[in-house]
Amino acid sequence: MADGIRAKLAVDVTAGCPIAELSALEDGDDSERPPVRDVIWTRATDGSVTEEFRVDAAVAADNPEAVTNAESVMEIGDDRVYQFTRDTSCACEVVERLGCPISDVYATEGTLMLTLCLPDTDRLREIVAALDDLAERVAVRYLVRSTAEGDEGRDPTVVDRGSLTERQREVLRTAHRLGYFEYRSGANAGEVADSLGINDSTFAEHLSKAQSKLLEEVLRASG
Repeated sequence: MADGIRAKLAVDVTAGCPIAELSALEDGDDSERPPVRDVIWTRATDGSVTEEFRVDAAVAADNPEAVTNAESVMEIGDDRVYQFTRDTSCACEVVERLGCPISDVYATEGTLMLTLCLPDTDRLREIVAALDDLAERVAVRYLVRSTAEGDEGRDPTVVDRGSLTERQREVLRTAHRLGYFEYRSGANAGEVADSLGINDSTFAEHLSKAQSKLLEEVLRASG
């Protein structure tokens, strides 16, 4: 069986991407319901590209200047579907010109999030290098390998630590260092909280949110 990978790339485009620019106007990084999502495109015979995306109607209403070049074609529940035409290159086209389909595209906080299925890490490096010429920054947010033959019992997953706040990472590091996760042999919640200089309830809140985010990453990566 092919030792393929599934990767999510965070591409910070400097300018010229209405989708990324619109998403930058809305706070929050919710990959389950990002502000700009369901991005698709098609190329006409004259070379022009028509893109379509879905955005929360409230986001569009709050930022009308960000969608002046896009036409609202329909409403679906609380969302609006927009289309716009361009004749310039973009990050998605850079990837597709390398012969790699893009499984999913959405934008959040000014960053394009591209999900790709690739045969190996060499192919991933090639794509990242091509995007470097267009984007201000390209980062691999997560990478999951398929189970190779003979590794049926393994299910390796790379978790995106960037989904955690710095405070949540500090809480996890301290709790692990003090043995909080060791059964009956490490520090208790009060001792970890004292080491962090916070009360028990604040420690529990940070820990719960961090563990919830990590669990979401693992479950999402496993499908």
